[in-house]
Amino acid sequence: MYEGKKCVVRCNGAGVFFAEIKEWKPETGVATLRNARRLWRWYGASECLQLAQEGTKEPRNCKFTLFVPELTVANVLEVTPCTEEASSSLENVPVWKS
Repeated sequence: MYEGKKCVVRCNGAGVFFAEIKEWKPETGVATLRNARRLWRWYGASECLQLAQEGTKEPRNCKFTLFVPELTVANVLEVTPCTEEASSSLENVPVWKS
């Protein structure tokens, strides 16, 4: 359904990710993600749906991890395809490091 698309993926317990969907099985709640990063904290968007539509308006204040080539997550609650505007915004947020 969403394979190959860049999406915001919300998981119970694992958090929120920006990634390309490699595979998603809604019946089991398991998804394999490509080029994934965890969106730990964001500003300039009220919640996940707005992030997927508009991206963030305050990229310097966000805390997004580095990208990993592939990741499997469980307990997927929500998958929202991103607009081109949102994808560009979320891809260009600087990597947060401690």
